Amino acid sequence: MPNLKVRPHAPDADGAVLEVTPQSAGWEHVGFKVVRLKSGQTYNGGEAGREACLVIVAGTAAITAGGQTFEGVGGRATPFEDRAPGAVYVPAGTDYAVTAGGAVELAVCTAPGKGLGAPRLIAEADMPREVRGSGTNQRHVRNILPETEAAEGLLVVEVITPGGHWSSYPPHKHDTATPTEETALEETYYHRIDPPQGFAIQRVYTDDRSLDETVSVEDGDVVMVPRGYHPVGAPHGYDVYYLNVMAGPKRNWIFRNDPAHEWIVKPKA
Repeated sequence: MPNLKVRPHAPDADGAVLEVTPQSAGWEHVGFKVVRLKSGQTYNGGEAGREACLVIVAGTAAITAGGQTFEGVGGRATPFEDRAPGAVYVPAGTDYAVTAGGAVELAVCTAPGKGLGAPRLIAEADMPREVRGSGTNQRHVRNILPETEAAEGLLVVEVITPGGHWSSYPPHKHDTATPTEETALEETYYHRIDPPQGFAIQRVYTDDRSLDETVSVEDGDVVMVPRGYHPVGAPHGYDVYYLNVMAGPKRNWIFRNDPAHEWIVKPKA
């Protein structure tokens, strides 16, 4: 049985509480780490051959990369606050430092890269909130690093699903390279729950059910999606935040809904 859930642990010397690497996940592209910093603490990173999107999930930090310093990145108190996160793109092979100006929750999102481009701040104005779905399928989305913005492999997005709603729904997948119909992308889901004693449900399954796992997700957990459909359910009373990181051979997000459930979003005759 595959183990798709990664639980957080006490901060290590660098503040890291959770990490997914291509080696630990058994795939080729996506890397993900969560770092919790105390005021004044600095996290240093940068890796040859891997680009990064540094997301300040909560808190405020100064980020230095490639000789540039971006002050006051972030600012929201929690990921459930109705404002964009702080985010900085760092090309592969560029060292960076994140210094906390108070308690900081940092997500380090990585994928293979050749070092193209330059470090840049992703402005809040470039991450407007978007509402998708209707009724109990409605959720709130911010595209942090979509395919319309420069990067080599990374796609990064965050979503808030209100309690009682479903997200990544109807179930969809992106695990085959089928031109114009579907792209092959690995994905991680980093979950936060409000209030934090709650839980969410995520199912990951394939058409032939060779992979079919239903995961109970608690605050701070990551679910890895190597392939298959991957809907998320938020129980009544608990809002669910997740930060998605995707990457694959081609930087393009084209998904296919599960045919059994696609009727849900088709216009009524």
